[in-house]
Amino acid sequence: MRVLPIVETRDLRKVFRTPKRTPGALGALRSIFSREYEERIAVDGVTFSMEPGELVGYIGPNGAGKSTTIKMLTGILVPTSGRVSVAGIVPWKHRKENGRNIGVVFGQRSQLYWDLPLVESFELLRAIYGISAAEYRRNLREFSDILEMDGFMQTPVRQLSLGQRMRGDFAAALLHGPKIVYLDEPTIGLDVVAKQAIREFIARINAERGTTIILTTHDLADVERLCRRIILIDHGTLIFDGDIERIKGEYGRFRTLVVRFSDPVKHPHLDGAQLAGTEDSTARFRFDRNTQRADLLVRQASERYCVEDVSLEEPDLESIIRRIYVEGYARRPEEDAS
Repeated sequence: MRVLPIVETRDLRKVFRTPKRTPGALGALRSIFSREYEERIAVDGVTFSMEPGELVGYIGPNGAGKSTTIKMLTGILVPTSGRVSVAGIVPWKHRKENGRNIGVVFGQRSQLYWDLPLVESFELLRAIYGISAAEYRRNLREFSDILEMDGFMQTPVRQLSLGQRMRGDFAAALLHGPKIVYLDEPTIGLDVVAKQAIREFIARINAERGTTIILTTHDLADVERLCRRIILIDHGTLIFDGDIERIKGEYGRFRTLVVRFSDPVKHPHLDGAQLAGTEDSTARFRFDRNTQRADLLVRQASERYCVEDVSLEEPDLESIIRRIYVEGYARRPEEDAS
């Protein structure tokens, strides 16, 4: 049986109009009677859908249209044209109902009350969303245990560290059990330990509760650790939608075999691979995964030289995405033929 999408957009478009300003008193007078506008296309024909329980990375450079898309999904902005449905609701037409279905975490903004203890912020949110006492206690206990918030539950929000405040924001966004959660730069500015705690929490909520999550971030390590699928947007246009492994296969063809020899080897060579560099007793060989197998290269190395250790380095997502931003995403011929 076909699963209906929980988030769906069709030809979503948003154009911002700003009045042109002519310098001088005469220009100001003229603009009163005849105003001209400049148009800026923020989102242009974006179409995608998500099934319940998916965790998707929605990524792109600054100004690509990510935040504008999220604002249309949350009902903050009304599209210029196109359609969008979130849990069967048109967000800007039914904002209150949509608000009960979603949770939002902004890395640079907080929904917590600055001067109140953290627990009182949660109490206020319980009243706003009409959460039952039993559900509230159950969720708060679970989130407090996972995010280790017991030690600062009575601390005013303004006195919390960034990592503590972000944990509180995650709990606040999920307190009412939303079906969909939008995460906008959720780990920005956090240290390594705090980032790992947040990543584990996101993965757990997605796996155990089946919460649908859209993650927008510039930290591609978050995307690579959490998401199987990414949607890539640039200049307001969707340019890739698919598995991370697929984009790695298309743009991350080259892998690196690192070989450590028992003794230094001058000019080591492996058929089907290019020597990328040597340092002391270690050599790095770059090869195309589509034309050469790693196990055959390892066998070559062990037959020709005294080898202590070998390792394989895969191209990281960040370098692949950077290349697409610079060169553009070109569809493969077999995709166009399908």
